[in-house]
Amino acid sequence: MIKSLWNEKEAQIVNHDPVAQRVYSSRLLGQEPALVMHGGGNTSVKTQSTDILGETHEVLYVKGSGWDLATIEAEGFAPVRLKPLLKMAQFNELSDADMVHLQRAAMLNPNAPNPSVEAILHAIIPFQFVDHTHADAVLAVSHSPQGDDIINDLYGDRVLVIPYVMPGFSLARAIYQHTRDIDWSQYEGMILLHHGVFSWGDDARTSYERMIDLVVISEEYLTKQEALQQQALSTGAEEDLLQLAELRKSVSTLRGGPVLAKWDGSPESRGFSEIPGIVSVANNGPLTPDHVIRTKPRPLQIKEDLQESLSEFTQDYQEYFQRHSNGEQTCLDLAPRWAIWPGYGTVAFGRSNKEATIIADINRHTRAAIQWSKHLGGWHPIPEADTFAMEYWELEQAKLKRKGTPPLFQGTIALVTGAASGIGRACVASLQAQGCVVAALDIAPDLHTIVGGDDILPIHCDVTDLVAVEAAVKATVRAFGGLDLVVSNAGNFPPSRSIAEMDNALWENSLQLNLSSHQKLLTAAIPFLARGVKPSVVLVGSKNVPAPGPGAAAYSVAKAGLTQLSRVAALELGQHGIRVNVVHPNAVFDTGIWKPDVLKERARRYNLTVEEYQTNNILHTNVTSADVAGVVSALLSPTFAKTTGAQIAVDGGNERVI
Repeated sequence: MIKSLWNEKEAQIVNHDPVAQRVYSSRLLGQEPALVMHGGGNTSVKTQSTDILGETHEVLYVKGSGWDLATIEAEGFAPVRLKPLLKMAQFNELSDADMVHLQRAAMLNPNAPNPSVEAILHAIIPFQFVDHTHADAVLAVSHSPQGDDIINDLYGDRVLVIPYVMPGFSLARAIYQHTRDIDWSQYEGMILLHHGVFSWGDDARTSYERMIDLVVISEEYLTKQEALQQQALSTGAEEDLLQLAELRKSVSTLRGGPVLAKWDGSPESRGFSEIPGIVSVANNGPLTPDHVIRTKPRPLQIKEDLQESLSEFTQDYQEYFQRHSNGEQTCLDLAPRWAIWPGYGTVAFGRSNKEATIIADINRHTRAAIQWSKHLGGWHPIPEADTFAMEYWELEQAKLKRKGTPPLFQGTIALVTGAASGIGRACVASLQAQGCVVAALDIAPDLHTIVGGDDILPIHCDVTDLVAVEAAVKATVRAFGGLDLVVSNAGNFPPSRSIAEMDNALWENSLQLNLSSHQKLLTAAIPFLARGVKPSVVLVGSKNVPAPGPGAAAYSVAKAGLTQLSRVAALELGQHGIRVNVVHPNAVFDTGIWKPDVLKERARRYNLTVEEYQTNNILHTNVTSADVAGVVSALLSPTFAKTTGAQIAVDGGNERVI
């Protein structure tokens, strides 16, 4: 059961400012996923505001497009003059595109985000604070076969109950027509069947707690019907990461670019996937109309023959489009957004980690609500034609025309070793900045504090340990659905020793880290790279390969072996479309190898100052980790799609190499 999170002491701090109160109570709603998720729902407050000319207006501050209630700030609310909104409600017809333009024209701050498409509806409701959520429990009841009657019985005269109407101007107009002669004060809120819940009040607390009370009524009903307990659980089958990678690659092809695949193998997800006939039930539609924009109307059903499954999905989607299109819409891509994988759970697909995570979160709530409704007799959201109208809403179609160029590596999955410092850390940053999700491997105990973020998976790993390397590769696939790029960078520069003076441990340790670890990583990664999207590998070699120096036998031999390994790998892996290239950096002085005392000693050996030593190359330039990472990223990119087996120097020009 959800509960009120209102804290009067916290609320008093913002009591002087209606917009600050609106921020406070909006965040309380946003903290409860059973009410709103990832940008869903909207809230508003009516107050007065003075413009730059000194004129005072009645203003509706309504949640702006792109903002999430859980984290919204004052600037996330669009200030719209109330009078134009109320005038728009009186129009007999108004396209949603024109509505958006008129709402923007009525804003006091042109730099604010676009107002919610429900701004007119919020304006109509004659209370200072208005809240709107997509509560799971209310929707689950509404979607059951007798949902309309149950909602009316549960809420009686406490709320207005409105049949489903397409969001936007149509909904605002319908509410305006329906409520012109009513006394709003007799109601605590409004339920839009198959859509959501509104509550209101002349103070933030009243509106917020009315929302909680209204949703709890549906939760209590579901509890009484023993529906909330109806969630199948299963341990299911063992994981099949190779099939997951194959699935992700196939969906990427349909989407026209790489996607991430978020697999949910929890007992709840596996149990859901094993319910007899669950796919046909899920095919009836999403939890809320808004969700179809992210999830499409139906999931992919994964059968034994994956390609047959995808073919059936695409054919079904094309027929759905043809059934409902009036010839003016542009068909969206044919790729599924989520899948039911019998015995394994569900999978969410997204072009970014954020998108995939949002869809996975929506799936969790949808799975539960489907089972609640099913216990009440069935899952019957809005009709297919209404689902199509929402998915192909003119505002959504307009977004396609404004679609910008995605980041170079959007949806791509990379693994980088030696990620806690120097070149490895720079490669992580470079790839992430260009849209990659990155598994960052290192033995550094504080790795999680060095690299991190939503798009980075820190993995503590000793790359000389094959078991640990295999586990790290599997963790990457488990988290993101596959593997496309590998930067094999981990290494060290052993103390300088002549061959005659070298002890066996120094030699063996260098070979293990600077050579054998890379072979272990390739062995573990190849099965997944073969199922990757435009797969590519870059190994980090050294100037010492073409131009070794005395005292560096342990390092130079290992790096020479690494280079030969890469050449053989390029020959062997080309048949799978996997490119393998090498970079040979030199004198990259912002890496862990070049400690101040080492740098001073090397400069002294060549009778140079430290500054002279750092730029002792043909271009007289300082080579940084970021410079090397830039070359690595380029080699991994489509720019070098036709290049494999190459060796690229990143050294400012070295006379001995040239």
